Amino acid sequence: MATESQLRTDIVEVGRRMYARGYTASNDGNISVRLDGGRLLMTPKNVCKGFMDPQMMCITDLDGKKLAGERDPSSEMQMHLEVYRQRPDVQAVVHAHPPVATAFAVAGIPLDRAVLAEVVTTLGSVPIADYATPSTKELPNAVSQYIKAHDGMLLANHGALTVGTDLFSAYFKMETIEHFANISFVARMLGGERLLSRDEVLRLQGLRGMYGIAAPAPICADPALAGPGDGTASAGQADCQVVFAPVSRERLVRSADEEIRLTYGELTALIEDAVKQLK
Repeated sequence: MATESQLRTDIVEVGRRMYARGYTASNDGNISVRLDGGRLLMTPKNVCKGFMDPQMMCITDLDGKKLAGERDPSSEMQMHLEVYRQRPDVQAVVHAHPPVATAFAVAGIPLDRAVLAEVVTTLGSVPIADYATPSTKELPNAVSQYIKAHDGMLLANHGALTVGTDLFSAYFKMETIEHFANISFVARMLGGERLLSRDEVLRLQGLRGMYGIAAPAPICADPALAGPGDGTASAGQADCQVVFAPVSRERLVRSADEEIRLTYGELTALIEDAVKQLK
């Protein structure tokens, strides 16, 4: 197990990477990690994550009481505490505002299509938690909807949240979400994604064990199967990772909302014909 000194250094490094990649601006974002069964090490309020030093960090208990540190803990501490309450397996939490992923969150578009095999096997899907006012009790309530089943999620009109078995695991999932968002955006601009079939998604889920991926919940490639499952999720909580994948004998299938392309002349002709029909 890493020492407190090492964890302080690791938080500084994760913050530096987030700032360098543009995942945070100014004082955005927050990072936390378990020190032991009853204490957390956390970034403080009002500090740029790209310019931290190890001594800035705060230590709190699992109720949010500050135990050590000159500065106060992050204003979004309650969101972190909710994650640790819901997920005893989670050792670290990272929150940031990666631009493209956050744009999907602002547009209300979850990253839940079966597009990339690597994302399906690791994260499953990336849902959007309901909008909640930052730094209020609404935010942990919104996060609790999905945290039992997901290691990463978008926060509506806010940013993204990832968790992991250590600081770098949580951070790398943030990289994966932003990478996935970039690819999804460009693919849609090019006319739409080709989706992995439902059978292929289930095949990829079967590979998780071989890859040593300990996902918090199974994939439900059929959204109709989402809902109360084995009783481990409370009312209103997701208990599987909903991945939208079409039923097909082919492994790759064009998405149903594929872009229709017309030349200027073809569009003009269609409009003129529509106007004639109205006369």
